[in-house]
Amino acid sequence: MLRPTPERHLISRVGWLRAAVLGANDGIISTASLMVGVATASTSPKEVIVAGVAGLVAGAMSMAAGEYVSVSSQSDTERADTDRERGELASQPAIELAELAAIYEARGVDPALAQAVAVQLTAKDALASHARDELGITDVGVARPVQAALTSAATFSLGAILPVIVAMLTPSSLASIAIPAASLLMLAALGALSARAGGAGIGRPTARVVFWGALAMATSAAVGLLIGRAL
Repeated sequence: MLRPTPERHLISRVGWLRAAVLGANDGIISTASLMVGVATASTSPKEVIVAGVAGLVAGAMSMAAGEYVSVSSQSDTERADTDRERGELASQPAIELAELAAIYEARGVDPALAQAVAVQLTAKDALASHARDELGITDVGVARPVQAALTSAATFSLGAILPVIVAMLTPSSLASIAIPAASLLMLAALGALSARAGGAGIGRPTARVVFWGALAMATSAAVGLLIGRAL
């Protein structure tokens, strides 16, 4: 008898990968855009670097807080639904068993087999079976607020520090060119790496992140130039 071999599915990475990509991408784009806007409005290299560092700190805290609050809301909803399901299993087990069997039958399982499967899974772990097949809550996709917050803050900081370093190493006269150029290269690398980590092709994700990064920095540069002239 053949034994199934363990398979590695990349979907297990979706939770931390989403937060990591979002954090690093936002760190590069928002910080670089801020610095480019200041660079086109001012000739002081110190102002550009200060703006970058301030954007790094504020952005990292904002990402952490935003991720924690939003993912906590998801976690609260999952917990409430699970508690409700636990109560229904205790008060109306026959109806819940019929619901579970109906779910399997709707997926194409023979009615008799669907009933048998529902009975066996209910006997093993009724709540886990309903959470997975009725509510769509699994260990892979379950909300983890602290993990999401820490990942987003760390990756935002990592992304944001790169344009700051470029500004420190570049003459002030070239900052408005060097920062966006280096940032677009970083975004291209990020898009390729995140696509590879998720098992997808690298072409479209890379082009997508570079396009939006270029648009954000170009818009910030235009606004900074207009404000600089007005002041």
